Amino acid sequence: MAERQRPRRLLRLVQEGRLHLLRDELHPEDIPEARSRRWGRLGDTLLHHAARLGHRDVLEFLVRELGMDVEVANGDYKRPIHEAASMGHGECVSFLLEWGASVDCLKKGDWTPLMMACTRKNLEVIRSLVEHGANPLLRNKDGWNCFHIASREGHPEVLRYLLDVSPGIWDTESTTRRTPLHTAAMHGCSQVVELLLERCHYSPDSRDKCGVTPFMDAIQNGHLDIARMLLEKHQEGHGHTILTLLSLGADLQAQDGKSRSALHAAVAGQQAEATRILLRAGLRDTPDGSGTLAQQLARKPEVIQVFQESQVTT
Repeated sequence: MAERQRPRRLLRLVQEGRLHLLRDELHPEDIPEARSRRWGRLGDTLLHHAARLGHRDVLEFLVRELGMDVEVANGDYKRPIHEAASMGHGECVSFLLEWGASVDCLKKGDWTPLMMACTRKNLEVIRSLVEHGANPLLRNKDGWNCFHIASREGHPEVLRYLLDVSPGIWDTESTTRRTPLHTAAMHGCSQVVELLLERCHYSPDSRDKCGVTPFMDAIQNGHLDIARMLLEKHQEGHGHTILTLLSLGADLQAQDGKSRSALHAAVAGQQAEATRILLRAGLRDTPDGSGTLAQQLARKPEVIQVFQESQVTT
């Protein structure tokens, strides 16, 4: 092997997880450079590559036999435990924690390994970090904690676990005052929204810095099943929300996959004021995919009266 090709060859063996060849080809004189060598724009070490790709045996070799530091950071202050957690490599995370890796170390943007782990569904990794003392309440530079991140990713099983170990974790806002409910509604995570409405206590009209509510996020992004859930859960207070939607030029004529409109959602939730505003805005009562008109869903007298008043007006 040409001298200048040796470092690249060692990197490839680490990336491929070929520990036996790595042992054979790593000469004693290569060890100091292997420990300190950096690759790529961010300056990743061999340890970063092994952790990112989930090669536990290679990781252990680099730490135990080469003496590499489990706390080594790249240009983004990312440590090997960030890499392993972000990719859901449980064995690598466990090994690094056993060797003293800081459980709440921060990378660029103030992301912890637990936050990185919550971008995936791997509950084993999340549980391991928490059991080793990770603080679920820490927030990154945008004000998001790990619960907020899991809400964006749509992982109800992760959220249930986080609520079990930290019951008040849901009560959080980003720096722009967006809650996990805003985020789940915007990204169409219906199972998460259902869980948040069931186990948390968000205000029905909580507004971010731009005045946007979770209901508005759902409507504006075409997630009418979520908008319907929000209307059914919160019986009052959406009249002003819809007026704001109208002022923003939102497409209230949008329909979901079953041809149900926002009017169907409002009436299904027995929202008299919401129904009145939608009808006054010109939203026509057209049949959904099953041939059902929104009016046919009206049960409360005040909602039935809204339709009667509308017919008189027209």
